Amino acid sequence: MDSALITNDAVTFGILMAILAGIFATSNSDNPKWQKFYKFVPALLLCYFIPSLLTTFGIVSEEESNLYFMASRYLLPASLVLLTLSIDLKGIINLGPKAVIMFLAGTISIMIGGPIALLIVGTISPDIVGGTGPDEVWRGLATVAGSWIGGGANQTAMLEVFEPSTDLFGAMVTVDIIVANIWLAFLLYGAGISEKVDAWFKADASAITELKNKIADYQANIARVPTLTDLAKIGAVAFVLVALGHVAGDAIGPWVKANSPQLTRMSLDSSFFWIVIVATTGGLILSFTNVRKLEGAGASKVGSLFLYILVMTIGMKMNIASMLDAPGYFVIGAVWILIHVSVLLLVGKIIKAPLFFIAVGSQANVGGAASAPIVASAFHPALAPVGVLLAVFGYALGTYGAWACALMMEAISAM
Repeated sequence: MDSALITNDAVTFGILMAILAGIFATSNSDNPKWQKFYKFVPALLLCYFIPSLLTTFGIVSEEESNLYFMASRYLLPASLVLLTLSIDLKGIINLGPKAVIMFLAGTISIMIGGPIALLIVGTISPDIVGGTGPDEVWRGLATVAGSWIGGGANQTAMLEVFEPSTDLFGAMVTVDIIVANIWLAFLLYGAGISEKVDAWFKADASAITELKNKIADYQANIARVPTLTDLAKIGAVAFVLVALGHVAGDAIGPWVKANSPQLTRMSLDSSFFWIVIVATTGGLILSFTNVRKLEGAGASKVGSLFLYILVMTIGMKMNIASMLDAPGYFVIGAVWILIHVSVLLLVGKIIKAPLFFIAVGSQANVGGAASAPIVASAFHPALAPVGVLLAVFGYALGTYGAWACALMMEAISAM
C-alpha cells in the first residue's frame, strides 16, 4: 500500500477529534433529520466506521501511526480508573435484587454463551472456528467477550492480552457492532411495549418509580460545576494509577515469563494485562473512599472521553471488507447473542423482573456505557443514569469475565 496522505499523528489526532465532536454534536442535535438518522445508525458505530474509511481510502495509515499505542497504554487504563471510580455498590444494591440479578445473568450468559456458540458452530462447521497462531478464532472472540461484558476498554484489553491478528480483530469488531446493535434495536422497540411484557412476566414495575426518585436525589447531591482543582485531581488519580499499572506490568510480566512459564497460557506474562488489572482494581478500591466524590465533578465524563478517543483509534484498525471474507463469524455472534437473550428471558420470567431491568441489564453488558443509558432513557429520561451505573459496573467485571470466557473458548478450540 502506498504511503498515506497524512502521516503526522498530530494532524491525524486533530481529524479524529473533529470527527468525534461532530458525531456527538449531531447525535445530540434537536434537528429531526439528525434524530431520525441516529435512530437507525448508532453513534458508536460511526466512531468505528468513519476512522476505518480514513484508513481504507489511504487518508491516514494505522500502520504508521502511534495513536493506538498511546490510547491503549495511557487513555485506556485511565478510563478504567475513572469509570470504576464512580461505582456505587450500595447504590446498585438499592436498585433492588432484580436489577442486579438481571445484570449478572447478562454477564454469565455472555461468559458461557461464547464457548457454547463456539462448540455448536464448530460441531456443524469446524472450518469456521479453526485458525492458527494470531488467526485462531477464539482469540478474536475474546475481544467480543470483552466488549459484550464490559465495553470498548475491556475489548481493547482482550485485544492486547490475546493478540488476535489485525484482520481477525477487524472482522470481530464488525461482528460485535452489527450483532449488538441489532439486539439494541429490539430492546428499543421493547421499551415501547414494556407494559405488555411486564404483564406477561407478571412483574411489578412500581419499583421503577421509586428508582426515578432516588436517581433525582443522587444527581442533586453530587452534581457541581468542576473547578480547575477538581480537574487536576481527576487527572492525578487517573494517571497515578496508570503509572502504578505500568510499574506493576514492567515488573510482574517479565518475572512470570522467566520464572513461571506455565502461567503464560493464562496470559499472566502480559505486562498490559497487569496494567489493566491495577487500573481496574485501583478504581474499585478508591470507589470506597472520598475520592469517589470526584464523580460529581465529572470523573466518568473524562473517562468516557478517553474511551471514545480509544474507540476512534481502534476504528483506524478496522477492515470493513472483513465481513465479506468471513460470514461464518456472524453465525457465531448470532448464536452467542441468542443464548444471552434466552438466558435473560428465562431468568426474567422466573423472578418476574420488569422489562426495564432485563433491557438495561443486557445493555450494561453488551452495549456498555455507550448504549445502556440509551435503553434506560427509552423507558424514561430520568432513568438514563441507571444504565450508566450498571454499565460502569460492567467495566469492572469485563476484564475478569472476558478473560475467563476466553480461556474456556481456548479450551474448546483445543478439543
